[in-house]
Formats: sequence, structure tokens, C-alpha cells
Amino acid sequence: MEHIENGAAEQQRLIITEQEAGQRADVGLAAMLELTRSNMQKLLEEGRAVRGSKVLKSNYKLRLGDEIDVTIPEPQPLDVQPENIPLDIIYEDEDVVIVNKARGMVVHPAAGNLSGTLVNALLYHCKNLSGINGVIRPGIVHRLDKDTSGIMICAKNDATHLSLSQQIQAKTAQRTYLAVVRGNIKTDNGVIETLIARDKNDRKKMAVVKEGGRDAVTEYEVLERFGKYTIVRCRLRTGRTHQIRVHMEYLGYPLVGDPKYSPMKTPFSIQGQALHSQTLEFTHPRTGERLSFEAPLPEDMHKIVTRLRLGQFN
Repeated sequence: MEHIENGAAEQQRLIITEQEAGQRADVGLAAMLELTRSNMQKLLEEGRAVRGSKVLKSNYKLRLGDEIDVTIPEPQPLDVQPENIPLDIIYEDEDVVIVNKARGMVVHPAAGNLSGTLVNALLYHCKNLSGINGVIRPGIVHRLDKDTSGIMICAKNDATHLSLSQQIQAKTAQRTYLAVVRGNIKTDNGVIETLIARDKNDRKKMAVVKEGGRDAVTEYEVLERFGKYTIVRCRLRTGRTHQIRVHMEYLGYPLVGDPKYSPMKTPFSIQGQALHSQTLEFTHPRTGERLSFEAPLPEDMHKIVTRLRLGQFN
């Protein structure tokens, strides 16, 4: 996938592989771009996907080796205002700010939800942020789900943003997550390799699929077992939406408290999934120094771990 500057819009060149060949354009391209099928259909209807000089229709069957240019229009500007929201800042310098995001905080604004986000807080705290993602997601290099807590890195300038994005893509920037899951994972460690796409029955969810999805790879390591529950450390080799949540549910060990993938009663007090972005390691774009940081567990997950160790979960 190649990114091309095209004025105010973003153009992406997609090369069709065996994974997408034979699929309808609206299905295969949506998966490659991580868009909903309806959003992809709208782009196709507007003539924003072309193969050579041919404008594609939704029902076009993708062919192996097709080179398709998709033009994604600039998001409509939103009136995003700085807000004096407290931030748990782990580290900051002239290029980066590393925060420990609270569970329940949305990362960036969207239509109908323009306040109370991490971006609102960053705009108040920082004089400048990288403008690569525009007014909607200034400085945001990677995302965390609303109900996932933990470490995030944000860029204060475009050069830093590009460097960090490249490090994440090349896997030289490393992040680990701590999760509490239901069930007793028998193996000490493993690698989950699947395809992930949007759930056909619920477009707000993701699902493991046999075809038509994007490669998703998660490493996991068991840290502690408690019979009915297991504490695991996860490392992402890819960065798909809801990847850890989907993969652990696929294995049969869904995350405690996950409202989408494990909507069951839990003996623990937690609003959202027991998932925490715990560590971050990267090379500083300006100094070249290798840095590593850790975000302490939030109080709700700390209490869960304490109760598990004391056997207080029946």
C-alpha cells in the first residue's frame, strides 16, 4: 500500500494480492483500507477508485496484480477546542509527549463527540502538535480503544510523526499490553495468526474470517494463572482494530469486562475490557537514543490482579 499526496485529499495505491483476488471491489478494498463496506461503496459511487483510467464499480471482481488508486477526501474540518483536562504525562520533550491514557477517554473527536477527548486535552497542554492528521487527530500517531488504558505517544511536529509512524510500521517501535482473560490458558506462550475483518452481522465489531480480511498477528505470554482467569502479556506484530480483543475471544479466552466480545457478568468492578497498554520502546527521532517507558496499571486492573492473587474472585 502506497500513500501519495494529492492536494487536500489522500491517495492510496493498492496492489491486489491473492488474499483479495476474486472479491468484489467494495468488499476487498474496504478490508485493505479498514473502512466499512458502506463507506467504500460511497467512495466507489463517487468515482474515487480507478484502475488505470477505468473507474471501478462496487461489483468489479478484483484481479491478482491489479493496481488501484483510491482517493480519500479530506475529512470535514471540525471545530475542536482545547480543554483543560488533566493528563497523566509520563515523559515530554520538544518532539514527543507520552501519556498514560485513562480508561473511558476517547482518543480523538468525531462528529457528535467533539469534547472530552485526548486531542482536546493535548491541544490545551501543547502549543504545537503534528498536523499530519489534520484538525481531527493532531499529533496522534496510533490509537487506543476508548476503554483500553495505558501508554500512548503523540508527536509535536511532522518530522517526529513520520519517524514514529515508520517505526511502528517496521516493528522497531515495540508496545506490550497486559490483559486479564477468562479461562485457564494451557500453553505458556503462543502466536495467533488469522485474518481479521469487520463482522458481517455487526459493523461495529471485528471478527476472524477465513477470507477477505487483513493479516493479524498477536504474540502472547502467560504471566499468571488463577484457574478461571489468566493474566497475559500481548505484543502486536500487526495493528488491526480491536486485534487483541478479537484474538483472545477467538482462542476462547475473552477479556474480562469486554462489552463487545465478552458481554458477561464479571465479579470485578471495571468499566470496559481489562486491557492496558503497559510498555513502549522506540528510537527518539531527533537524538537516535533508544527509550523505553512503562505505564502503571490503573486502579481497577490493579484491584483485579490483587483479588486474583488473594483468591477473591468466586
